[in-house]
Amino acid sequence: MTQISEATISQPEQPAGTLSRTALAATVGTTIEWYDFQIYGLAAALVFNSQFFPNFDPLAGTLLSFATFAVGFLARPIGAIIFGHMGDRIGRKSTLIATFLLTGVATLLVGCLPNYDAIGIFAPILLVLLRLMQGIGLGGEWGGAVLVMTESEAQTRRGLLGSLPQLGSPAGLVIATLVFAATTAILGTEQFAAWGWRLPFLLSLVLVLVGAFARFSMPESQAFSQAKRTNAIAAFPLAETLRTQWREVLIAGGLFLVTSGGFYVYVTFMVAYGSTNLGLSRELMLNGVLVFAITELLIIVPVCAFSDRIGRRPVFMGSAIFTILFAFPLFWLVNTKITSLVFLGMAIGGISNGILFGIMGSFGPELFKTSVRYTGASLGYQLSAALGGGLTPLIATALVKWADGNYWPAPAWLAGLALVSLIAAIVAPETHSRSLSAEEIG
Repeated sequence: MTQISEATISQPEQPAGTLSRTALAATVGTTIEWYDFQIYGLAAALVFNSQFFPNFDPLAGTLLSFATFAVGFLARPIGAIIFGHMGDRIGRKSTLIATFLLTGVATLLVGCLPNYDAIGIFAPILLVLLRLMQGIGLGGEWGGAVLVMTESEAQTRRGLLGSLPQLGSPAGLVIATLVFAATTAILGTEQFAAWGWRLPFLLSLVLVLVGAFARFSMPESQAFSQAKRTNAIAAFPLAETLRTQWREVLIAGGLFLVTSGGFYVYVTFMVAYGSTNLGLSRELMLNGVLVFAITELLIIVPVCAFSDRIGRRPVFMGSAIFTILFAFPLFWLVNTKITSLVFLGMAIGGISNGILFGIMGSFGPELFKTSVRYTGASLGYQLSAALGGGLTPLIATALVKWADGNYWPAPAWLAGLALVSLIAAIVAPETHSRSLSAEEIG
């Protein structure tokens, strides 16, 4: 295993005001990016089948809708490579601004896109292209957001600081779900399906303006600034990553597999499964997603702060084991069709997934040296997102169909993802005491 050297140059702590601005910019910006990405997932589960694939039966339309959803994930490793190179060569701040604007513009254009009835086959084609833009932008977003936090403060609080951008995913999901639910309640189901679904996408314009202002005002991370001063910048970050830290990329990808795939079992597949297979209302399933996201929001920071004391591996491994054990009980609870039990299952899932995802805000970056940290951490995450996240709703739906409507393949898939991540955590080194300061390129 490649060892990451300790800092040879002292790194002064940032003033509290600077750190607060950085935390605000990273968390708000990530929240808005995830809002953009999540509203697509909700729309894919609820309306895209009728808007862009009306000539197919409902299940086939849902499968095609999830296929366009998966395209964004397949594009995320491309974004990790492109923006990882920029982040490791040019800087974390400027790269974060670029990823933010790309994702926001793509989301806004989805809201303006004519449907199949208006322009025929060009509608799903353009939808796929915009989803690719979203995926490329988000593929470069996460790495920069966690690095401006974990590279910019006292080393002993990286778990806590790295968890703040991780709040963006559940927070974005909460906002997206509330916006969808409010739009449906105000307009009614028919009007929402006809044109109201566009409003959450158009709202992205306001959010992009707010997020862009926050990110332009934040400083560069201390570790990258130090790397520039000491000339510890890799000429070709991707080549350097694959040459010196390919094992860490594989470990990071394995660790992220359950956070990527598991998340979309809860928030995308479960919405479609509950409304299509079980006959539950969309409002109920969206409220279940909201419960999931809120519990995830509540658990991330305290558990990640606790990992600064006992380490990343024991916390991650404990939650991965729990996810394996809870996979089937989750579906037992939802299959009762009892509202309180559906919410209970989703709440427990939010706690488990929140712990796993939150820890990766520090665990992922800590695996890599400064010169390739943006590229390495981003590539590990986005490869797992492409394989486990984007394909999960499609695979789970196809497996349930293959099993003649029986639900068991879906929890089996979730447990399998958690098992792979557990093995990765067993293989991974403990990283919470490592330095993330810049090293010289040998």
